[in-house]
Amino acid sequence: MKTNDVILHTVTKIVVYIIFTLAIYLFFSGHNSPGGGFIGGLVLASAFVLLFLAYDIETVKRALPFDFKKVAALGAFTAVATGLVSVVFHEPFLTMGHTVWTLPFFGKIEVGTVMIFESGVALTVVGVVVTIILSIGKDV
Repeated sequence: MKTNDVILHTVTKIVVYIIFTLAIYLFFSGHNSPGGGFIGGLVLASAFVLLFLAYDIETVKRALPFDFKKVAALGAFTAVATGLVSVVFHEPFLTMGHTVWTLPFFGKIEVGTVMIFESGVALTVVGVVVTIILSIGKDV
């Protein structure tokens, strides 16, 4: 017998966008208040877990053809490469730099290499958490 999950699928489609928005907010707020790449990555991974619970794993894999092991590797490479760039400029490992940009609508915005490092952390967390969830799901 086929189950009717119309309400679950509809609510999941809405909630996933809310979770994505929260993850982006937590990622960008991490420089000046609690948050950042780790917590943003965990919240983003929870959106993927919700998709895996509402739909089956194969449906989500067809819609999102990512190999999450490669996502984790790309994130780890990005985080380490950010630290190595400072070594190229004869600074200690993970010395971060920043600059201030003036944008028309937003005004002055401080942009730093911390954001690149935090994006690597977020990708690593998403890749590892989703890989763990998928391997647990295969065992069941």
